[in-house]
Amino acid sequence: MPDLQPRTPQLGLRANAAQFTLLVAVNALVGGMVGQQQTVLPLLAGEEFGLTGYTFVFTYVAAFGVTKAIANWFAGTLSDRWGRKPVLLVGWLFAVPVPLMLIWAPDWWWVVAANVLLGINQGLTWSTTVVMKIDLVGPDRRGLAMGLNEAAGYGAVAVTALLAGHLAEQYGLRPAPFLLGLAYTALALLLSGVFVRETRDHAHHEAAGHVPRADGLHDHLHAGLTDRQVALQAGLKEPALSSASQAGLVNNLNFGLSWGLFPLLFATADLGVGEIGLLFALYPGVWGAGQLVTGALSDRIGRKHLVTAGMATQAVALAVIALGDGFAGWAAGTVLLGTGTAMVYPTLLAVVGDVAHPAWRGRAVGVYRVWRDLGYAVGAVLGGIVADLLGLHAAVWAAAVVSAASALVVAVRMYETHRPAAAAPRG
Repeated sequence: MPDLQPRTPQLGLRANAAQFTLLVAVNALVGGMVGQQQTVLPLLAGEEFGLTGYTFVFTYVAAFGVTKAIANWFAGTLSDRWGRKPVLLVGWLFAVPVPLMLIWAPDWWWVVAANVLLGINQGLTWSTTVVMKIDLVGPDRRGLAMGLNEAAGYGAVAVTALLAGHLAEQYGLRPAPFLLGLAYTALALLLSGVFVRETRDHAHHEAAGHVPRADGLHDHLHAGLTDRQVALQAGLKEPALSSASQAGLVNNLNFGLSWGLFPLLFATADLGVGEIGLLFALYPGVWGAGQLVTGALSDRIGRKHLVTAGMATQAVALAVIALGDGFAGWAAGTVLLGTGTAMVYPTLLAVVGDVAHPAWRGRAVGVYRVWRDLGYAVGAVLGGIVADLLGLHAAVWAAAVVSAASALVVAVRMYETHRPAAAAPRG
């Protein structure tokens, strides 16, 4: 007679290799949805819609960032209550109209509206794949898991930005680059709907065996926190979580600034669309590939010093870009910026996984990503205002100063969150 007892979820990368790999592929498609437009939209704003003011051009980045930040909160809350897979599927449904709206947009506000939908898609899908991977791997290899997740997402941003730039150069700014988004959405709906499995039971299994820290540091972070308490701890009160939130915001401030400003800055040197696409691809490309190393490295050496060094590296990189005036200097700066971001991005997510109780981990990831993705909007607004008042180079210098200040906050306030001795056996 077959055993009808439900199987106990197994934690670990090896035990969940097939599902983990599938989720990596899904997150690559999430990243590709952003990459399809990053090289093209700033150029589209000027050539087809006649926009010249930097602040106005950056409206689509701000709309994307604010919407994504809000969607992150709902992704975390709903995935804890209803499960991960339903949230993932709903997120992909929001992506369906985005490429079509960008192809047919008769004015700039269609582009802004498309980016509102894209923000919802990104917040729901990316946050959910992050939580699902943390569910599957357990406490031992969070850094590696986040490195693989973020490498897939931002590697796809880079590859798709490069492809979109090539298609735009060969066939025009519309519709060719946005056909990539249509293909990505169709494939993602198929994979998410048919092959992805729910992972919330893995979190419940981990919560049943959760062991508090011996030093009592997390005694107040018990399983029964309300949504409001989770938001306060992750955003403002708890030193490691709130330090991670501010560093994430500044990191995406830099990304939002680069998204709207870098193509315009690079165009001042009369570079072609292909060269601009290559420069833009270098940043997320190094960022994506570097996370394959830095995520696992944080499991070995800890989180805090990697985050501090990464934010400082971003500050130096932005200074190099601000001083540059041609392809070689900008290429060096974008590679360095990608390196600094790779040091920070998976490590901050691992910090949240280290500190948050499994019972409210989804909500903690959501709150962190609310703060982090507000950086898109802050970067767009800050970059646009400073660029309009003082010029493009001054906007990059402003971001460099903010990044240096963020590194100092992490160095002073964050404690080390990773405890290798308490980790579960590798698997």
